[in-house]
Amino acid sequence: MNKSEYIFNKVNKILEWFLIVIFALLVLDVLFQVFSRYILGTSFTWTEEFARFSLIWMTILGAAYLNAKREHLSMDFLYQKLSLKNKRKASILIEVFIFLFALIVMVVGGLNLVYTTLHLEQLSGTLRIPLGYVYAILPFSGFLIMCFSIYHIANTCSNKSLS
Repeated sequence: MNKSEYIFNKVNKILEWFLIVIFALLVLDVLFQVFSRYILGTSFTWTEEFARFSLIWMTILGAAYLNAKREHLSMDFLYQKLSLKNKRKASILIEVFIFLFALIVMVVGGLNLVYTTLHLEQLSGTLRIPLGYVYAILPFSGFLIMCFSIYHIANTCSNKSLS
């Protein structure tokens, strides 16, 4: 295993555990909300907002994780009919498009969103945390997707993998 594979696997393992923790916190939060509403007879307002922010983080980080594993949704009917040489070209082209999307929409757009919300000092409704911190997951996840795309392109070019 070379250094890039080692780093790739390490980042995936960290991302995997982080997603597990976020999901566990989300489940505990929702269970606490149900318990407090039906057993205690009171409802805590912060639990709904925490659940929403956890779901946002889990979804966007999950997209990066699925991109790394190459398990994102795809329709490969035409792709499977291509020759091996054309499959390599298509794989590289797909990864370039994913890289560009992550760069333009997630990183540049996400950084703009984070900057704007922090500059305007927008706070969440009940938790009163700056929304820029919540939205910071967007450029971070976009950066991860860009790194994973570079890794996949390098592997495809060196004939190590082909999806």
